[in-house]
Amino acid sequence: MEDTQAEPVRLVPWSEGDFWLLRRTNSPETTGHLGGPESEEKLADRHRRYLELPAGRMYRVVSAADGATVGSIGYWAREWRGEAVWETGWAILPEFQGRGLAAQAARALVDTVRRADGGRPALHAYPSVDHAASNGVCRRAGFTLLGEVGFEYPKGNRITSNDWYVDLRRPAPTGGRRAE
Repeated sequence: MEDTQAEPVRLVPWSEGDFWLLRRTNSPETTGHLGGPESEEKLADRHRRYLELPAGRMYRVVSAADGATVGSIGYWAREWRGEAVWETGWAILPEFQGRGLAAQAARALVDTVRRADGGRPALHAYPSVDHAASNGVCRRAGFTLLGEVGFEYPKGNRITSNDWYVDLRRPAPTGGRRAE
């Protein structure tokens, strides 16, 4: 089901001044499915990586209605099953969750990645199998579920994730409803 009631969002390229957003999303509520909060040093390292991604890009998610920053989303290069693909991930601030903003941001990101034409055939998301909200984002954003996979994230922490993907070689759907 498409989030027809969700407010539109804009993706603003990550900048030096966005470190505060990493701090805000570094809570047990928002990192519970990712191994828990990170130290200040690890957050600073993550911020530098976001600023210096060799391929891909991070974004601040902004409400188009009022300009409020609601979270972050991005994509980066990875090797997956012998193929060069894009991976995506997102975080929405707790006070903005449940409004369809992550799915709106994911759809906007898919459009952005398609236009960027980075030569990679697919965009994948790997939410934990027990993270209902992020799996719902993938479904609402038009990703296709490929199945469960094992990951180590962060290092030393084994998790079972769902592998969701969008085939970037296929044109975006026009009009109508998005597939569930």
